Amino acid sequence: MNSQRTEIRGQQFDEERALYNAKHTDVAECIFAGPADGESVLKEARDIRVTDTKFSLRYPLWHVQGFEMERSAMDELTRAAIWYARDGVIRNCELGGIKAVRECENIAIENCRINSPEFGWKSSGISLKDSEITAEYLFLDCRDITLKNVHMHGKYSFQYVENLLIEDSILDTKDAFWHSKNVTVRNSTVKGEYLAWFSDGLTLENCRIIGTQPLCYCRNLKLVNCTMEETDLSFEYSDVDADVKGHILSVKNPRSGRIVCDSVGEIIRENPVMECTGEVIVRK
Repeated sequence: MNSQRTEIRGQQFDEERALYNAKHTDVAECIFAGPADGESVLKEARDIRVTDTKFSLRYPLWHVQGFEMERSAMDELTRAAIWYARDGVIRNCELGGIKAVRECENIAIENCRINSPEFGWKSSGISLKDSEITAEYLFLDCRDITLKNVHMHGKYSFQYVENLLIEDSILDTKDAFWHSKNVTVRNSTVKGEYLAWFSDGLTLENCRIIGTQPLCYCRNLKLVNCTMEETDLSFEYSDVDADVKGHILSVKNPRSGRIVCDSVGEIIRENPVMECTGEVIVRK
């Protein structure tokens, strides 16, 4: 950060590109809203700190490099708020509005509340920690993502994501992890439908897995010390190494590998479209 800084405090801006290309600037207790309804208020800013500020205009932080935002709020009118941004920290904020983060690099998000459909798409190096998030499509086509202590509510989450680590979190979702690669989930609850179809390299450790028809068409799938609830028609056409504590409702046509569990309601081997040699082993 530059030692010679400009401070902008307690002002309101609503014109187009109000603080365009601001550099080495602290923006505090400001409001970006008003009748002019201007877009891109801090576009192309460099080395900025935003604190205790309210946003209600579109596209405020595009192409920003080197930024911090703390104790600030973006309402539902703040559409597509943070795009093409790099090297940022967002703490203790509320992020609303559709498509809040997209095509960003190296952004740390901590202790935030987020309600944003289509959040985080096509980004890399994003960390989300100690936060709550609601997003219908979360982190589509992203790389190098980490979540820790996150409570998430969504639908089609983490599709086409690569290199993802999730720890100590609660995921209430639907078709999570479709076509994902190299994903590890630890010490978490994963509730969904049709979980992780077509994934490659998914590892679930000490997880609670809930929902119908999970983990089908998977490659290099591994479950370590997990439990499964309401999981009928599991593992169809998957290459799997699974250690499940407790009961599985049903397993259907696992392609290869082994599934070890305490009990299983039904093992279905019928009408496979490929050779299926996967074993189901019930502990004695």
